[in-house]
Amino acid sequence: MTAKIRNGLKSFILLLRSVPAPVTVFFVLSVFSMNLLANKSINLGVNWLALDCGITVSWFAFLTMDIVTKHFGPKAATQLSLFAIAVNLVFSLIMFLGSLIPGTWGESFVEQGGAQINAALDNTFGGTWYVLAGSTVAFIASSLVNNFANAGIGLAFRKNPDGAAAYFLRSYVSTAMGQFVDNMIFALIVSHVFFGWSLLQCVTCSLTGMVVELLCEVAFSGFGFGVCRKWKKEEVGKEYFEFNKRITENVK
Repeated sequence: MTAKIRNGLKSFILLLRSVPAPVTVFFVLSVFSMNLLANKSINLGVNWLALDCGITVSWFAFLTMDIVTKHFGPKAATQLSLFAIAVNLVFSLIMFLGSLIPGTWGESFVEQGGAQINAALDNTFGGTWYVLAGSTVAFIASSLVNNFANAGIGLAFRKNPDGAAAYFLRSYVSTAMGQFVDNMIFALIVSHVFFGWSLLQCVTCSLTGMVVELLCEVAFSGFGFGVCRKWKKEEVGKEYFEFNKRITENVK
């Protein structure tokens, strides 16, 4: 194992120690939940517009990435995203194996159609490979777009990079970009190919989902800004920053 790999691994471990545990827990849960909820479409009553229930929690994942990007940087936020994806894949495998175990779900104890209901629940919680693959690719791409766009926009605020205006603008723009990329990639890979959505539905779903999730970001952006100020005041991640600073200095 080279020194670069060892330092990278230690830096990642320090990152996991530095990000407050509740933040990491809720972030991972939001990633897992939005992929599970993506299996259910929302009935909107119009054939040109389609949404899935994943939008109810995906905004939290992007809010978390914006907070982590602001405090720890885009690389750290992306590493945390990849960690959440890895955990999601592990538990998706566990759910799939659970769906193969012979047994009966509680909801299938009905007079008629119990076997069909039981099979449907196994298929829902067991997941399908294309939904998992589509959501994984979409979230990786959207994480990169969100995190590095957020950091890039922040560079424009040289006089007051920690001010409210800087935080809100970088969060709103990066979230809009990231959410659209996430929705569009998932819609094209999964909904268009396997569920028969039209390209118009894919675009309208991506735009509508982006707007809904952006509104959630706006509603809770004050909370995110407060968290960033609190973390800076309390020097959250001090050991992580000092370690990476030493690595950078040694490389120079």
